[in-house]
Amino acid sequence: MPAKIPIHPRRIRYVPKQFSWVDGRLVRDRHLDKCSHPAAALYLFLITVSDAQGLSYYSDQSIGQRLNMDRCTLAQARLELVQHDLIAYRKPLYQVLDLAPPELAVPVTRNQSGDPPQSIGQVFRQIMEGGS
Repeated sequence: MPAKIPIHPRRIRYVPKQFSWVDGRLVRDRHLDKCSHPAAALYLFLITVSDAQGLSYYSDQSIGQRLNMDRCTLAQARLELVQHDLIAYRKPLYQVLDLAPPELAVPVTRNQSGDPPQSIGQVFRQIMEGGS
């Protein structure tokens, strides 16, 4: 099995200080309200099986069997969780993300080429070097 390296190192999940193992912000900040039943089931599964950093290598086939989901439903549930910034996914690795406060949660957007956004430093370097 390859080494587990977090997809988003700054969003490593931690066990909340409250009584519950599941972070109460999931309900209090209305994260669950945005999810379909399949997405909520997938999220519960992932928080249950992931390691201390929120990482899991469960395959689509294994998850589908355990949650009784076909491939299409699983793919849609995963996409939904990614779009709501609850998980990151880079096949074959899932990362359950720390729940950012609602006002700080910023969805990751991609440019027209599909690349992740650049830092302001990268943009300035390109400008100074005369590149685009």
